[in-house]
Amino acid sequence: MEEGVRINLISRERLGSMESDEKVGFILSEVMDGKVLVLEEGLSPVEEAELMQRTMQSIDHDTFIGIEIQGYYNPDDIRRSILRRIFHRRTPPRMTVIGPAAHLRTIYKDGEVIQALILTEKPYIAGERPFETPASQPTEA
Repeated sequence: MEEGVRINLISRERLGSMESDEKVGFILSEVMDGKVLVLEEGLSPVEEAELMQRTMQSIDHDTFIGIEIQGYYNPDDIRRSILRRIFHRRTPPRMTVIGPAAHLRTIYKDGEVIQALILTEKPYIAGERPFETPASQPTEA
């Protein structure tokens, strides 16, 4: 298989057929496998919080840096957000990008565009020294 970062575009129907717990588990599993997900419809605030909580409980802190998540909302929803917040009925973002923090960097975001950089180099893992010369190969003076 060719090397690189795999990007999965996930339809609203695919995630809509899942319960919140199943949805969060699916996303966490995919991201921990190194995939970047583009969700047609984002997560609710409760689901986002659950994803972050489960991420921190599930990961090996020495090898997995974390999750990067960015979404944008419909401008009409932002205008109505005060009432939605009062009644805890906030609409999920229109689109969300989720991926391993070691591979995904958000460069720019506004109400219409999320621009991200996907890194394909081997990510730094805690405990490793990425530029260290192996002991078996002496350095030249």
